[in-house]
Amino acid sequence: MTDRRRAILTGAARVIARQGVRGLRVADLAAEAGVSTGLIYYHFKDRPGILRHALAFIGDRADRYTAYTTHSAAGSGEASAPSSDPRQLLEQTLLLEFQDLPEVRENSTAWGELRAHAVFDPELRDDLAAAGAAWVAEVAGHLAELCPAAAPGAVTAAAERLTALLEGLSVRWLSGLLPLEQARSLLRGAIGVEIGRLGSLSALN
Repeated sequence: MTDRRRAILTGAARVIARQGVRGLRVADLAAEAGVSTGLIYYHFKDRPGILRHALAFIGDRADRYTAYTTHSAAGSGEASAPSSDPRQLLEQTLLLEFQDLPEVRENSTAWGELRAHAVFDPELRDDLAAAGAAWVAEVAGHLAELCPAAAPGAVTAAAERLTALLEGLSVRWLSGLLPLEQARSLLRGAIGVEIGRLGSLSALN
């Protein structure tokens, strides 16, 4: 990715997080990124193109900060390799979405804005559904490692519940309705419940 293209997408994520999708104007994005409006249209053609590429950029950025940092109780985000323990890896994949860091807050807020806008934008909805399916598949993979005897359908359903819960808790945290530590605690509890449920289902088979 070129530096200017990255600057535009970084600016798009910032403007969407600050003003929402409806508040994203190409002129404002150009000022944020320090480029001309013509360069934005050259790279992304139109506003829907900006939104689709911004969504992919936000997803890639989330992949980086959940894969290459470790989670601490304080959410320090220290650089490290991912854990090799399946339970810790699962928790890391999910709980690192609750780091009280500017980039994580911006990313989560922008993701929520794009998700809400997809209600009115079928093209964006398709891209969002694909990104969501990839995330569910990643979480399901970690659950399958922990509960190898569980049926694939049950594992996928557990992953759907966990990712949906995370998104809801994230909105409440970012809105100031839920303290960060409580959001983390609720998600940890849900992870334990889902692992226990999959273990119980495996024992019945």
